[in-house]
Amino acid sequence: MSQGESKTSDATRLIRAGHLENAPMRTVGPPVVRGSTVLMPDAASLYDDSLVSYGRGGLTTQGALKAALCELESGVGCQLFPSGIASITGPLLAILKAGDRLLVSDCAYTPTRRFCDQVLKRYGVDVAYFPPRATPEEIMAMGGPNLTAILMESPGSLTFEITDVPGVAALARAQGVITLVDNTWAAGLLFKPLEHGVDISIQALTKYVGGHSDVFMGSACAGTPEMARKLEDGVANMGWSVSPDDAYQMLRGLRTLPTRIARHGESGLEMARWLRAQPQVVQVLHPAMPGSPDHGLWARDYSGACGLFGVVLQPASNLAVNAFLNSLNLFGLGFSWGGFESLAIPSGNQLQKRRHHLALPGPVVRIHIGLEDTADLKADLEQGLKVLDAAR
Repeated sequence: MSQGESKTSDATRLIRAGHLENAPMRTVGPPVVRGSTVLMPDAASLYDDSLVSYGRGGLTTQGALKAALCELESGVGCQLFPSGIASITGPLLAILKAGDRLLVSDCAYTPTRRFCDQVLKRYGVDVAYFPPRATPEEIMAMGGPNLTAILMESPGSLTFEITDVPGVAALARAQGVITLVDNTWAAGLLFKPLEHGVDISIQALTKYVGGHSDVFMGSACAGTPEMARKLEDGVANMGWSVSPDDAYQMLRGLRTLPTRIARHGESGLEMARWLRAQPQVVQVLHPAMPGSPDHGLWARDYSGACGLFGVVLQPASNLAVNAFLNSLNLFGLGFSWGGFESLAIPSGNQLQKRRHHLALPGPVVRIHIGLEDTADLKADLEQGLKVLDAAR
């Protein structure tokens, strides 16, 4: 079934279920349809699987968001989840069983690692971690006979390594291995995993699609009808659902995503270049920066950059790093990213949990550049770096 046929079919089912036919007027945004019980036209329709018969699976608003995400990601099917981490755990639960082996990028988001280590292993899934800069051949060599899936995150959390996603996807598909990518950094816009052979593209819509740090959601888009069915079954079996109001917020964010992320990317590179020139900074971890070890892969696969990157500071104590962060005024100290606001966090002990450690000469601070004026952001960081010097 083609992407267009899938969208048409979804719209037809919603109309037949009675959610669109009585709309009083046409508005710029889709109607927000709230409801759990769907009243069917007759008794036979209650067990017609081609019809929408219950609100948990999504009505008009959620259907519109799924269709838009499919178009954004070049997918044939999309499922929504109540958070970004749920959009990772949901697909993994849908495709894995006891005895399977899962390879995970060692730079993955900490909650991803926690789920793999504390939940999947408890249910008999063999989880191993690969270096994110390993070649596709090296990654596949770690698989073994029970290799079922490979979960990549590219660029990686905190250290922003780029994996050769198309290369891994090609070798994995040849061996019947499922590939998944956490594509949140690219927001489904700057990189298109499904167009490069990946089976499932995941993103935390909470970040750039929402864009205002006020709503949770995640998505998983499938590249084939078979994988779309697995995701659909997984959502139905686990009972995931998202509210129509949250789906509407995400649709609103999608409309301005290209404009916002272009500004994030432009300002992010400007700030990264400025930071690289500061004496308190040893290294900037940003794949779009010339000279980055991953710049070639980024330039080959990505159409742009977002505002998230890392900074390696000169050696300093945790107290000194905290003093630097505490002195910032425009940069908020908070997890997540992708909103209009600039943020900063220290790496803490997250890097110590990795199996394959990077030789970094100093502490790492993750920076998100928001939509503020870059001159103001530079002034804020400049005074903060002076505090760092004094505390050191």
